[in-house]
Amino acid sequence: MIKKIIAAILAIVFVASPLVSFAAPAGFEGGVHNEYRYQEVVFITGEPRVFSGELKITENSRSGTDRITYKFTLTDKDALEKTKLTRTVTFETVYTDKNDKGQTIARTSLTRFSERIEIGSDRFELEDYQFSKSDVIDNRPASDFYSGNFEAKKTYSINRDEGEVIITISGGNVGYENFWGSTETQTINYYITSKRRVTDEDGETQVVSWEGTVKAEVSDSMTKRLVYSENEASLSSFYGGYVRTTNREIVSRYEYDLPRMRDNIPDKKQRIKDNIKLAESMVPKVERLPVPKFRDVMGHWAEEYIAKLYSLDVFDESQNFFAPEAPMTREEFIKGVIRACDIRTSMVDESKNKSTKRRRNEPPEESPFKDVSVNDENYQYIKQGLEKNIITGVSKDLFMPKASLTRAEAVTILMRALGFVSKAPNPGYYTWFSDDDKIPSWARDSVYVAREVGIIQGDSYNRFNPDKVMTRAEASAMLVRFLEFLEKDLQRDYRENIILFN
Repeated sequence: MIKKIIAAILAIVFVASPLVSFAAPAGFEGGVHNEYRYQEVVFITGEPRVFSGELKITENSRSGTDRITYKFTLTDKDALEKTKLTRTVTFETVYTDKNDKGQTIARTSLTRFSERIEIGSDRFELEDYQFSKSDVIDNRPASDFYSGNFEAKKTYSINRDEGEVIITISGGNVGYENFWGSTETQTINYYITSKRRVTDEDGETQVVSWEGTVKAEVSDSMTKRLVYSENEASLSSFYGGYVRTTNREIVSRYEYDLPRMRDNIPDKKQRIKDNIKLAESMVPKVERLPVPKFRDVMGHWAEEYIAKLYSLDVFDESQNFFAPEAPMTREEFIKGVIRACDIRTSMVDESKNKSTKRRRNEPPEESPFKDVSVNDENYQYIKQGLEKNIITGVSKDLFMPKASLTRAEAVTILMRALGFVSKAPNPGYYTWFSDDDKIPSWARDSVYVAREVGIIQGDSYNRFNPDKVMTRAEASAMLVRFLEFLEKDLQRDYRENIILFN
């Protein structure tokens, strides 16, 4: 799934195109775009210029390889002279799965390029473009996380034989993708050197050179939000319901250190240090969700949490009663986590393939647990949880699906879904809960990390209460906080905490 994110920007044309599913900046120029316009800052003359116009993106995927092509047609609309930028680049990404490690290595190379920049009477032609990029992707059940590094070098000729501009590029990217959102942030460092023959008013020719640096930080972020909408009509069968809105925004910040230029001649003493910010937003996508009608949750402290999860199909109870104070069972909770993370795609694919496999005379599927039948309505959720290392049995061959869920079990399941258990410190640490000594060893790492990222907190006595059985209402509140982490906290960490854009 994450393989489509690094090449990702998907097979789209960004001129009157629909909202895309996942987010990643377009290319390595620090630019931003919406459905109708793309813009970036060009520094090739030593003077920053904002070029804007049309960006078209196409993608092809085949057997572990993604190919993506960017085609730009831009102008500087504020310039007094004629300007035009045309650029076409194609990147190819090859993926190598490390299944034993739950990771994927991606290697990206440049397969085709052309670029021409016209500013007044000057023509800058891209003669050579060297590019190399590699990413490591940690494939987690709740959210895939990835990080990469890249190096590049672009060489331009000036009016064919008047000189050249060399732009050395280095940088890195970090990102995540889950059902609730995706963000990729790139930090790109450009080192620009220019050498050019210039003829003065007296007809004498001299070689003029200058150097400059630019740091671009660009973040492409897609998020889904739940907003409650009141029913304006009083004579209706329901009071209101939730709306899921999908928003996508790209923000960019360029910081530059360049010589002050006059008629292509750099000032040897004065330099310009400044920054330029760009931002574009897509048109939000709006979806109305099912309306819950439970009769036993009105006025309950967890009413809002339960309504959210029902609207998202995390709960699919068809009765009018939710039983918020009844214990949450182990199978109900893992089903809720799987649905909340939207891991159902692989489950649907698997069910489609089941009949095909059996036609090939393969033996019928056997359950990994003696107390969970393959015909059980929740079997696929339990199987997915086991295969993705979200859950374990209470013993080698027993799961106890109807057993009541404890707080320690719930937190461990959520942290395993995120892949955050390994972020706990070396053994011997203190969790800061007053009942630290009562937390079982198998849950300590998960409890510590869950508190650090804000998914759980102690009671009024700062107790975690690891063995306390969770009610369906309490489990609903914890699941909603988990979803809010996927919605908001990851975006803040992968965008605002890196770019500090405001």
